[in-house]
Amino acid sequence: MPDSPTPGRRERKKAATRQAIADAALELFLEHGFDRVSVRDVAEQADVSTTTLFAHFPSKEALVFDREQDVDAALAAAVRERPHGQGVVEALRAHALESWVPIVTDPRRARFTALVGDTPALREYGERMWMRHAHTLSTVIAQELDREPDDLACAALARFVLEIPALTTGRRDPRATVETVFDLLLHGWQAHAGPSAPGAGGPARPVTGGPASPQAARG
Repeated sequence: MPDSPTPGRRERKKAATRQAIADAALELFLEHGFDRVSVRDVAEQADVSTTTLFAHFPSKEALVFDREQDVDAALAAAVRERPHGQGVVEALRAHALESWVPIVTDPRRARFTALVGDTPALREYGERMWMRHAHTLSTVIAQELDREPDDLACAALARFVLEIPALTTGRRDPRATVETVFDLLLHGWQAHAGPSAPGAGGPARPVTGGPASPQAARG
């Protein structure tokens, strides 16, 4: 595919302003708590007007989840723009290893997680955002596999994938955790646990096209 055009000066300036606002907001929220910081406080810290702030962020909660649109776009691109011959699951594995592992290992991760967990408004916003990401990813997977938009297997795969960042939290080796979970998605529990393992589920059944199967994953 051709390279994306280089952003112009105006776009770069807007992006820099948006990032400065988000950075100021996170700094204040982590230091003082979400409820004790006003939008005006954030605007003053970022040296912008409240009008400018709301031109970039529709709500106070959105200041915390400033990468929401980028994450949505990146999930869709990971599936749609995957290399020829690469399956959907492997494309999402590559995306997780490249984009999610560095976030999980960010030293501010624990404080950020605590901020969201301790603030009801942020928890609710985060849950709604998670559902929007799940819908985006499920829809794109269904399109790529020529399934119905509400295909259950595609919806399940999308939700499983989006749980991976949470599953890596607190693990000593986030990269190995991502690899293990994607192996499980790609090959199934029975292959992972072994047919004789307790709870493995009995004899294997043939898989003929679910998105997490090797056949369908080739996309």
